[in-house]
Amino acid sequence: MASQNRPKRIAVIATVYTYLSHAQHFADRFMVGYPYEGRWHIPNIEVVSLYVEQKPEEDQSVDRAKEFNFEVYPTIAEALRCGGNKLAVDGVLIIGEHGDYPKNELGQILYPRYEFFKACVSVFESDGFAVPIYNDKHLSYSFEKAKEMVEDGRRLDFPILAGSSLPVTWRLPDLELPIDCELEDALMVGVGGSDAMDYHALEAMQCMIERREGGESGVKAVQLIEGDAVWEAGRDGQWSMELLEAALSRSDTPCGLTDEDGRTQNLIGTGELYKLVKDPAAYLVEHNDGFKSTLLMINGAIRDYCFAGKITGETNPVSNQFFLTPTPNVTYSACLVAKIEEMFLTGKAPFPVERTMIVCGALESCLQSRYQNHQRLETPHLRVRYRAPDDSHHARA
Repeated sequence: MASQNRPKRIAVIATVYTYLSHAQHFADRFMVGYPYEGRWHIPNIEVVSLYVEQKPEEDQSVDRAKEFNFEVYPTIAEALRCGGNKLAVDGVLIIGEHGDYPKNELGQILYPRYEFFKACVSVFESDGFAVPIYNDKHLSYSFEKAKEMVEDGRRLDFPILAGSSLPVTWRLPDLELPIDCELEDALMVGVGGSDAMDYHALEAMQCMIERREGGESGVKAVQLIEGDAVWEAGRDGQWSMELLEAALSRSDTPCGLTDEDGRTQNLIGTGELYKLVKDPAAYLVEHNDGFKSTLLMINGAIRDYCFAGKITGETNPVSNQFFLTPTPNVTYSACLVAKIEEMFLTGKAPFPVERTMIVCGALESCLQSRYQNHQRLETPHLRVRYRAPDDSHHARA
């Protein structure tokens, strides 16, 4: 479709377009550029159409369309065809995040990412060709829907990029695990609500553990536990206290006494961790190759996201923080926009969509575990195998 003499044309399909919404974070950068690797980068990409499902009072879509000379269309098909009768874009940006949507019994917000994606696929099928799609965050709250989306990409031969910005932000320190490393154990700490922030934390952990020997083999079973049972599981060895200490050592935002008078803290050694975290949650994940990983959501203790892992033969755990820059710039989103731009320009996704698919499924099953009285659940449907890319694609400059 696009020649090298003109910008790639993209359509934006969004739930809402408001201040600090994901649609604003991502689409604005394609319109005005973004800071990346120490320079201001202007993408050779043009936003040519927009579909927005909800327009609350603070909607920005009409103003953006006027300022940057594109149309806001009433349907997804019209946006992809730019009002004509044939697919008229080189890529699609689906941002199904934020807006007024119901929740299901698992507490998942029923964002219409799958429905948006399928509307695009319908156009691809009708018009006889397909273009790359970026799908923000989860593919879907449902693993079955996420699996179908990935299969659509394979069937129609178009690349799909999806997921969180955490895997591509800066890492403190700059840790990249070697491909096929002998990783024995892994633990992630995060904060925030479900199923928004636990998703980010699980995908950040996945981008690290997928580099273990043999690659990702899929998830055998999960269990989500809460409250005092979390600390009991740590004392019983179901997850590693050593790795928790290593992960917390990378946090720049300890709460409690640090907020009061600036002192540094050993949150575990002083017992402050157990006082600060009123409702801890542990996501216990068993993989098909026998590997186990743990996410601890510890609201009240820290405000950032940190990883720790144990590699065979190394005395101390490896660990890092996934660095999140402040609003309103949220520059770590620019790190992800750079990867989306790469896919639109090259026609190849820089990292496998299977990463996001397996995290969708693991999170859904963990939430089912919580709903079913915190039972351990077998997950034979999550037999997702893939290999990590040689390069982690996280920001370095």
